[in-house]
Amino acid sequence: MTESKHRYFIINKPANMVSQFISPDTVGLLGDLEYDFPEGIHAIGRLDSHSEGLLILTTNKKVTRLLFQGEVPHKRVYVVHVKNVINQEKLNLLRTGIPILIKGNVKYVTTPCEVEIVEKPKGWLKRSKEPEDVPHTWLRITLTEGKYHQVRKMVYAAGHKCKRLIRMSIEDLELGDLQPGKVREMEEEDFFKKLKIENWRDILEKPTFLGN
Repeated sequence: MTESKHRYFIINKPANMVSQFISPDTVGLLGDLEYDFPEGIHAIGRLDSHSEGLLILTTNKKVTRLLFQGEVPHKRVYVVHVKNVINQEKLNLLRTGIPILIKGNVKYVTTPCEVEIVEKPKGWLKRSKEPEDVPHTWLRITLTEGKYHQVRKMVYAAGHKCKRLIRMSIEDLELGDLQPGKVREMEEEDFFKKLKIENWRDILEKPTFLGN
């Protein structure tokens, strides 16, 4: 690893675990993972407890603004298991923009995105006890925005139930063969390169940058 005052990790967050190290509730925590994380570590771009997949952990508090609050939106890819078979009309609705309720009970039409029917991701164990022959669909959804529970709300607005949601990648930062519950540390330069954040060194060194 190259010398850096910050450290960067990706994990494959399993289901039934919150994206936190501390909680007043009796829930699965990131600290339950078998890994000796450094002091000051925290999650970026959280996944809800029922969702799985790629989660970024870092000691660098500035990453949130660089990744999710900057002017350039970053692409996120999810694979979603939904109940029943989705028809072409619903697919087009998901692709072109679908009304969902966001904070404040406000109706919001989602930004056009990529949605396609795919096969079940290889290497992912079956979670549900439901037989395989029950009608269902696996979707690959690529977003550049992230409202609260957006993917689940989109699927629900299309008349389907989200049975499983897995975040596969953020830009070129991918899960790859990382197994559920496992952790991988990354070099700082490779981390920002895969997230397609340019001039990150200059930005992080600015004393006026929020998050110091």
